[in-house]
Amino acid sequence: MPPTPVQPPTPLPHPARRTAAQRRAVYLGELARGTDRFHEPRRPDCPWCGSRRLRTRLRTPDLLQHKPGTFVVDECEDCAHAFQNPRLTTEGLAFYHRDLYGHEDGHGDGHEDGSRDEDRDGHPGGLDREGFAERTLRSRAGRRRHEAAARAMLPFPEPESWLDVGTGHGHFPAAAKEFFTYTSFDGLDPTARVEKARAAGRVEEAHRGLLPDLAGRLRARYDVVSMFHHLEHSPDPRAELRAALAVLRPGGHLLVEVPDPDCAFGALLGKWWVSYCQPRHLHLMPLRNLLDELDAQGCSVVSTDRREPHVPYDLTGALALAIGNRLPGGDEPWRPTPPTDLQRTLRTALTRAAAPLLASASVLDHALAPLLRRTRFSNAYRIIARKNDRAPSPSWPGLSP
Repeated sequence: MPPTPVQPPTPLPHPARRTAAQRRAVYLGELARGTDRFHEPRRPDCPWCGSRRLRTRLRTPDLLQHKPGTFVVDECEDCAHAFQNPRLTTEGLAFYHRDLYGHEDGHGDGHEDGSRDEDRDGHPGGLDREGFAERTLRSRAGRRRHEAAARAMLPFPEPESWLDVGTGHGHFPAAAKEFFTYTSFDGLDPTARVEKARAAGRVEEAHRGLLPDLAGRLRARYDVVSMFHHLEHSPDPRAELRAALAVLRPGGHLLVEVPDPDCAFGALLGKWWVSYCQPRHLHLMPLRNLLDELDAQGCSVVSTDRREPHVPYDLTGALALAIGNRLPGGDEPWRPTPPTDLQRTLRTALTRAAAPLLASASVLDHALAPLLRRTRFSNAYRIIARKNDRAPSPSWPGLSP
């Protein structure tokens, strides 16, 4: 009898069309192989200064999504640089970013301050898959912070061209356009959201990818490059800074905002401090380290600010993480089984009961903000640096020096 024809494998449905059972099967298949493969070997020295005098600053599970794994943040006793150690591999980063804020593509937007219906800088919806803390943290004030960051550039000549790195859906360029009406805003992001931003008219050109990979063809093209809460996600912040300076014209400005590891909330709240954000924040850089690095790369720092970039969410975020870790498990696909009806009902009831507590914490955060932003409780800082005319010019693939 003739041989049975070989049937082609059934294609895996597009992520957006996968059922909960299919997504759970994918996750459990990955987790069956363990999570050690998601980590690089532990490094014995500081990635910033090379010192071998390290201490463990934090050891924590994933408090946001509750995916399996334990993560360590080490701190250098010489330069105070804090970093994830061992660091996640590329595969690990993709795994722990997947389904963040209810989306399957594995990436958040580059900005960490999203509006009510959009996480970070603009994921729509997704509440059916979000955890309790995710839903709370993605509701941080958005447009006003974008406008404040844009106003920081008003004392300088209006730029002709501006690149926003990690732009997501392009909500920062849309807000900044109101202050710089003659500026051409482009966006760069590793996800398809930047292309949606171009389609929506929020950016004029969309560059999809990583800045160090695209710096060669964008060299000396922009008057301003902005990075809002982007460097802490980068495996190599120095490479990101070199790439940003490569795409700046001489005399152009680099605008950077990052979490401040010297914030007193880090010691007070411990693992519940939102800015630790493990396992997604790979580096926490003290202000002095970034200032020295920019100076070494041929920049003049024209402005630093620890007051205005403060985001009033530390108490609310810590409470949301703590409550989220006490609730019955949700229907996350990385859990072995879905919750029972009783667990769903109890989770819904407790979530509603927690709403007044979170509202009170938010009121307290905002009431204290004018005072805290003037103290070591400020949780972020901003640097504006000018690229000098004779700044070192790194070589990039495809370009002669």
